[in-house]
Amino acid sequence: MGQWHKTGCVLCAQNCGLEIEVENNRIIKVKGDKANVKSEGYVCRKGVNIAYHQHNADRLKYPLKKVGDKFERISWEQAIDEIAAKLKSIVEQYGPRSFAYMGASTQGCHFEAAFGIRLMRGLGSQYHYGALAQEFAGAFWVCGRTHGRQYLHDQPDVANTDVLLIIGWNGMQSHQIPQAPRQLQRLSKDPDKKLIVVDPRLSETAKIADIHLPVRPGTDALLLKAMISIILREGLDNKGYLAGHTSGFDQVKSYFTNFDARAAIKTCELDYDRVREVTRLFATRKSSLRYDLGIFMGRHSALNSYLIVILQAICGRLCVPGGNVIHGHLMPIGSNTDERDPKIWRTRQTNSFPVCGVFPPNVMPEEILSDHPERLRAVIVSGSNPLRSYADTTAYEKAFSRLDLLVTAEIAMTETAALSHYVLPSRSGYESWDSTFFPLTYPGIYFQMRRPILEAEGEPLELGEIHLRIADKIGLIPPIPDKLYQAAFKDRLVFAQALMEYAVTEPKALSNMPFILGKTLGKALGSVHLAALWGILQVAPKSFQENAVRVGFKPGPVLGEEIFQQILDHPEGVWVGKLDPENNFTELKTGDGKINLYIPELIGELKKLDVANEEEALTMSSEFPLILMAGRHSSMNANTNMRDPAWNEGKRACTLAMHPDDAAALNLKDGQQVKVTTEAGSEEIELEITDTARPGHVVIPHGFGLVYNGVKYGANVNRLTKNTHRDQFGTPLHRYVPCRVEAV
Repeated sequence: MGQWHKTGCVLCAQNCGLEIEVENNRIIKVKGDKANVKSEGYVCRKGVNIAYHQHNADRLKYPLKKVGDKFERISWEQAIDEIAAKLKSIVEQYGPRSFAYMGASTQGCHFEAAFGIRLMRGLGSQYHYGALAQEFAGAFWVCGRTHGRQYLHDQPDVANTDVLLIIGWNGMQSHQIPQAPRQLQRLSKDPDKKLIVVDPRLSETAKIADIHLPVRPGTDALLLKAMISIILREGLDNKGYLAGHTSGFDQVKSYFTNFDARAAIKTCELDYDRVREVTRLFATRKSSLRYDLGIFMGRHSALNSYLIVILQAICGRLCVPGGNVIHGHLMPIGSNTDERDPKIWRTRQTNSFPVCGVFPPNVMPEEILSDHPERLRAVIVSGSNPLRSYADTTAYEKAFSRLDLLVTAEIAMTETAALSHYVLPSRSGYESWDSTFFPLTYPGIYFQMRRPILEAEGEPLELGEIHLRIADKIGLIPPIPDKLYQAAFKDRLVFAQALMEYAVTEPKALSNMPFILGKTLGKALGSVHLAALWGILQVAPKSFQENAVRVGFKPGPVLGEEIFQQILDHPEGVWVGKLDPENNFTELKTGDGKINLYIPELIGELKKLDVANEEEALTMSSEFPLILMAGRHSSMNANTNMRDPAWNEGKRACTLAMHPDDAAALNLKDGQQVKVTTEAGSEEIELEITDTARPGHVVIPHGFGLVYNGVKYGANVNRLTKNTHRDQFGTPLHRYVPCRVEAV
């Protein structure tokens, strides 16, 4: 018999509670944790297979250095010395724009970000590249304009809604809200509620929906504009809400009032009466809306998000019970980086800017391959695998081969690690203290700090510790007095007082606080990540403190310490705060406290959005007559976190889904190998003929094409996506990739 531990999943943003049995330092059994107040025992097949993530043949144990075309094991001291010296030399010679940090992108471990971003800032750089800007840049940028901060994202109040409208989200497979399949099935079975899905294909969620609108790929924006037009024409807009809680609608209203909704819906290849029914349901019932990558990574990505905010606002469905609400958080996902601020960098080659502090990965190859004197020359990749996670693998391979320094800190020998000059082994999410800051619960604010339940094999370090050591060797951390080290091993309140006294006398203390906490309190706690959590709680803003009091904590100077101790005492997680559900509007950070509906930067695209322009843009070429949906959530993929294909043994995990009519026209048979070709390249893959696909529309899941134990498994869909096939925010248009399919 092994020992049971309470922890959480690290394979998607839900981080469902798990109970894991460990014997002889190996995971032998996994089940959902019923004591976890967020997931309540729910777990999907990814979570129960977490052992394949933890224990795999590609796990890294020791620092490695590329010598010729092979890796040699080196000591941590040599690795840190050489990386620090090379990084410092590059920045001194070429300036801070020569360095970029690519991290803070995992599904289960966010605490390294405090140290990675601080290292980047200490070297004078602003170049943080990550997955947030791969998927959500346009949507979060819109939030910045309409809600006042880019990190204020609204989500459906599913527990209290009567109508849930879903656009481009397959929640039965991809989750994205707590216990998504349970919630969706509950709505589907309730005769008094409506579940409506807009999706080109008959997804698992569409199968259980009351209404499925099989929209023509790429026409989501046209559909949304038509729905808004119908609402205004039929007088269904909530005029009182618009007057009291929004501003700027009068400046955009004219673009919808004379719009030909019937013609637009025809272009969307939908039935007008059916769309009108959906529109009226959304406008007249207690409704909410959830959209995902089908919108984020499709044509008119940012405009789609803008139109969705307008749709919600004119129906009075934002910041109200049962509608879409702004969730609370312990720590925001990213910062607010308004590109209109001259202090915010833009990239030299592509003139790209960050959203939530993160630059789009799809421009990185061009920034490396540029001839600009301040081009990127050094990159630290932390807990990320751009050669499989981001668009255009070919472009990344070419770009990374040109770098003067590429360092990858990871738990396994990924495709990116294999190209690196140095590979640094990190502890997994079950060998270190770590957590995430995904704001997915409402009105309660939930937090779980996972603790080590397995002994690390070899010499891996916490990711934050790796960044700290590099920063320390470069000389970025100010001197720390002995008395602060000594205080760290005493009572934490004594340490807090000593830290405050030190910060008053050391001008560089506040800007380097993660490193200082890691070197002092981190030693006492045995984890730099845990020390960072303590620091976050000591400086929590007033709004979070009010939320904490609302859930039962006592106000006062030791509030942060009390929350920290509660987190330590509850490995299953704890409610650390609660929003006021009766006044969600106070979460808005706009100047006037209202939802701002006028975004001048998107007006040109909104005005141009009509049937004639869309029909022309949607015409397919003879070279690429089909549309590829590059990336599909399923129960058999987990980004690149599950490298061992054994977890899917016996399943058709990586196939090209095609409608029977398309297969017949191309004389293709189910199960045969086919070649998919796009502007970016070609991949071979098994064909799966299914009537869940839409004619003219084919689908490949993401997270495959991994080279595990020396053997490639499945097709790498990002070999088929061009990094320049993106919108103005750098988001790749993965859900609309022209392609052709032929027999191998």
